Amino acid sequence: MRATHFGAGNIGRGFIGEILAKNGFSIDFVDINATIIDALNERKEYTIELADENKEQIHVGNVDGLNNQTNPEAVVDSVAAADIVTTAIGPNVLPFIAELIAKGIQKRKAENSTVPVDVIACENMIGGSQFLFEKVKEYLTDEDMAYVEAYVGFPNAAVDRIVPIQHHEDPLFVSVEPFSEWVVDQTQCKNKELQLSNVTYVEDLEPYIERKLFSVNTGHATVAYTGAYAGYQTIDEAIGHQEVLAQLRAVLEETGSLLIAKWGFDREQHQAYINKIVSRFENPHISDSIDRVARTPIRKLGYDERFIRPIRELKKRELGYMHLIEVVAMILKYQDPKDEQSVQLQAMLKDQPLETVIAKVTGVNDDTLITEIAVEYNK
Repeated sequence: MRATHFGAGNIGRGFIGEILAKNGFSIDFVDINATIIDALNERKEYTIELADENKEQIHVGNVDGLNNQTNPEAVVDSVAAADIVTTAIGPNVLPFIAELIAKGIQKRKAENSTVPVDVIACENMIGGSQFLFEKVKEYLTDEDMAYVEAYVGFPNAAVDRIVPIQHHEDPLFVSVEPFSEWVVDQTQCKNKELQLSNVTYVEDLEPYIERKLFSVNTGHATVAYTGAYAGYQTIDEAIGHQEVLAQLRAVLEETGSLLIAKWGFDREQHQAYINKIVSRFENPHISDSIDRVARTPIRKLGYDERFIRPIRELKKRELGYMHLIEVVAMILKYQDPKDEQSVQLQAMLKDQPLETVIAKVTGVNDDTLITEIAVEYNK
């Protein structure tokens, strides 16, 4: 079986590539990074190392590289022949590959291919595949769309694996944490026969997306901002501090109460999930810098983002959320002169009333919540 994967970076090679290879696929990696693409074509293989004390190494073979900048025709041919198409390139880059995928679909149609194929965006975003589909549609005719309806799926997915910042002499070597989770909405799949091992297929993806967003993303950011407030530089250094760990567990207890109430997750199973997340953040082999995890504070304070959305939903259900409020106050206090949003946020707080800034950056119009955040900030 053949896979076309857009994004030959660390996540593409170290996460999606590993699972595709384990399922017996040959993989065409598509990227504009000439160093990586040339190395893939020269060696046809690479090594993944699991970031723990055992440092187990995994060999991935039967791979090629395609440079979509210099050889777009080859990318179109790859999509046209693929049994699955995946991405791990970042949400902002998805629109730039849409035309190539559209042309690949058109070639499948021209060749009268009736082999169903799914295009799965493995991005850190909600509704990534459907977002990509909207961009692909801009290049398709009504006739093409009828073909897509019959044979091409864009199932949304939730993905989770920490890949630390790293630099190696070998451009293909990649270190990743042992844990990984890839969940796919099977109701949107066209190729029902193809079920990848190490991938979970579900009827409703939203609970799993929210579980990841409100646990992993909220938790990681909690360690970063609480750690920054306490003067630490790295995630594993910060979580070794009892107060930071206690804050993390308290926040995950609050978001967990929301997930259990909203989606019916089993309480014991969810506690095990929380414990797993904490152990992942404590792994010294995947330590990340606090300034990287804490970057773009204004975005992280967004109305539907990892703090404000659970706060709003917890308040609506009359469940506790004050530890989340404490972290929001720390985000407002966070200062990093190298981060554009941090600088912008501090300038806003200097020039405008606190309550006005809170309302602007969070989108919240609930006076009680705004006051609770302001009170915590002023402590």
